[in-house]
Amino acid sequence: MRLSILDQVPISAGQTAEESIAQTMLLVQKAEIWGYERYWFAEHHGTKGLASSSPELLMAAAAAQTARIHVGSGGILLPQYSAYKVASQLKQLQAMFPGRIDGGVGRSPGGTEKIRFALANEKKAELDLFWQKVDDVVEWIQNKRHNMISASPQTQEPQQLFVLGLGENSAIEAGNRGLGFVHGYFIEPDQVIAAHEAYRNSFKTGLLKRLEALTAVFIVCGETDEHAERLAKSQDWWLLQTEKGLDSRVPKGAGSKRLTNKELERIKVNRKRMIVGSPMTVKKELDKLSARIGSDQFLVLCNIYDFKEKMRSFERLATIYSL
Repeated sequence: MRLSILDQVPISAGQTAEESIAQTMLLVQKAEIWGYERYWFAEHHGTKGLASSSPELLMAAAAAQTARIHVGSGGILLPQYSAYKVASQLKQLQAMFPGRIDGGVGRSPGGTEKIRFALANEKKAELDLFWQKVDDVVEWIQNKRHNMISASPQTQEPQQLFVLGLGENSAIEAGNRGLGFVHGYFIEPDQVIAAHEAYRNSFKTGLLKRLEALTAVFIVCGETDEHAERLAKSQDWWLLQTEKGLDSRVPKGAGSKRLTNKELERIKVNRKRMIVGSPMTVKKELDKLSARIGSDQFLVLCNIYDFKEKMRSFERLATIYSL
C-alpha cells in the first residue's frame, strides 16, 4: 500500500492559524519518518477553520524541513489563475527541490462568487477554460515554448502533474493527457469505481510514463474501534458545521447539544466518506476499498480536534502497512 497525506491544515477551536501551521510542519517531518510517500496541501479561502490558502508556499516550507518525501498541492485552483504563473511556480519549486514536487490542480471555484471574483482579479469565471489551462501548464512544465514564450526556470526534469476530480469526465480527460488522477472520495464516494476505471481505460503516456491513480479519503485510526469512534466525533460535528455554513473550526464534538434525527442521519451519510476504526478494522476496510477501485495509492485526511491523537492516527496507519 502506498500512503500519503492530504492536509487542509484545519484549525481546532481555540487554536490560532499560526499554531495550526506549526503543527503541520511537525507532522510533515513525522510523516517522512513514518514512510509516507507524499504530503499535499489543499487550497481554501475565506474560512476560519482551514489555514491552507497558498499550497505553493506550504510546499516550499515543508520541503525545506524534509529530505525525501514528495510535497504537493491538492490542489491549486487553476481556473482562477494564470496558467503561466502556476507553471512558473511549480518549476521554481522543482528547481529548488528536484524530483520531489507534485503539482495537483483542480477545477473548483474556490468558494463563494465573491471569493472567486477576488482570486481571479475581478475577471469573469473561467471554469470552462480549465482543460485548456491544464494543457498550457503541461507545455510550460515540459520546457516547451507555448504561445511563443517559455516558463522559467528551465528544470532538467519536469515535475509530475495531477488532476483532482470527482467523476468519470475528469478521469478521462486526465488519462487522455497522461496526467495523474486523484479521486475525491472524501467528497463524493459514490463515483470512485467508475472514475478509476475510466482513468485506467483512457490513460495514454504523456507527462507521466505510467498512470498514477490516487484516492483521497478520511481515515481515523484509533487504538480500538471504540476509541476511534470517540476521536471521529469531532470530525463528524465539524462536517455538519461546515455543511451548514457555520463555524468551520474543528470542535471537540457536539458537546451538550442534542443531535436531531436529521443531523444523525447526515453523520451516517458522511461516514461513507471515511474509514473509522482500530488498526485491524482500518486495514480491513482500506484493503477492501483498494480492491474495489483497483488502486493502492491513498491520500489520507484526518480532521479531528486533538492534534496529538491525529499524529497517533497517522502513525498507527503507517505501522499497519509497515511503510
